[in-house]
Amino acid sequence: MKKMILKSKNLTWILSALMLFGLASCRKDQSLGFTPGTGAPTITSVHTLSKTDTSKVPRVITTIDASGVVTLDSVGYPVNPVGFDSVTTSGNLQQYYVIYGTNLGTATTISFNGVSAYFNRALNSDNSLIVNIPINVPTSGAAATNKLVVTTLHGSATYSFTVLPPPPTILAYSTNDFTAGSSITLTGQGFGSVTSVKLKTTGDAATVVSQNDTVLVLKMPTSTATESPLLLSYASGGKTIAVTSTVIFNDMDNAYVVFTDNYGAGWYSNSWGPGAPSTAQAKTGTTSFAATYPKNNYWVDGFGNSGTGLPASNYTYLSMWIKGGIETYTIYLTADTRSAGFGNSDQTTPITVPAGVWTYFKIPLAGLNLQGSKAFGFWIPGPSDQSETLYYDDVILLK
Repeated sequence: MKKMILKSKNLTWILSALMLFGLASCRKDQSLGFTPGTGAPTITSVHTLSKTDTSKVPRVITTIDASGVVTLDSVGYPVNPVGFDSVTTSGNLQQYYVIYGTNLGTATTISFNGVSAYFNRALNSDNSLIVNIPINVPTSGAAATNKLVVTTLHGSATYSFTVLPPPPTILAYSTNDFTAGSSITLTGQGFGSVTSVKLKTTGDAATVVSQNDTVLVLKMPTSTATESPLLLSYASGGKTIAVTSTVIFNDMDNAYVVFTDNYGAGWYSNSWGPGAPSTAQAKTGTTSFAATYPKNNYWVDGFGNSGTGLPASNYTYLSMWIKGGIETYTIYLTADTRSAGFGNSDQTTPITVPAGVWTYFKIPLAGLNLQGSKAFGFWIPGPSDQSETLYYDDVILLK
């Protein structure tokens, strides 16, 4: 009888342990807040999470002061994210999307075209994941596989999803001056999907030499334009879209040249100190104009003309690139119009030149009084620490 009781106690303990184990296996994962599935994951659809509200309805802010006076203030057009749930098979970089499916609760990675995306596990459920598409996901070429992959502890699911290319955007450029047949390199984003590039002003087509998502190399066309933005067409979602660059490009074939790779017709160095063409630095081509300013000397370095001088009244801008020296300096444009001196006392046109980099300057001619100038140049109020050499390139007049 005693032996039977022992067996009964053992059986009771075993049944209790099994019950506890069964309850534990059904309990929510406390770190997730839900019970994740243990089967292979599936993806059934992808939805937008929000959209940008670009409606032309001003926001109205209502305020009530301590006396109960109500004031309505219009604060302009809203450009805000608003809730928006729509099934989609394509998405944009840096936007949020919701992935729906089953057994997604133990997701370890989410990738678009092979690039892992960040997601917050606290926002997950076993049937949905919220994810932001990384900015570095490839959107063109062989790397753009159009695959969304969710990997969990129990397998992976693949879904056909296209990451749309962003509009081509120029963030930097090798130069904005060109001649027919010269090359310009653009860096930025969205260049992999570019299908054509034209000068917007004239429609003349540039040749795409090479391209990827971040770099676009162009061979520039023959054109009648003096200056023009670029019109970049690109393919996105089965459509061709055209955008206009914010950068203006100058056709030096149609500009008045003071100095490019050499002096323009009738121009020469009219410098007080060392000033001459140099191949040590160049923004465009192989040569720039090197102007040296000795320590503690208020010298003017620049250009002289043996003819009738600058035809400034026929043009709108003085355009040039300047490579800075060891320090940042404010230099001054000075000119000889035969009614004012070509010297180091004119401080009416200051130009701040950052140290060590090429900087582009486009100065309106109105008010500069350069018409007919047979000499103009630039001076520094005596560098006190060291001699300085600045480089000037593509010194031209633009209409």
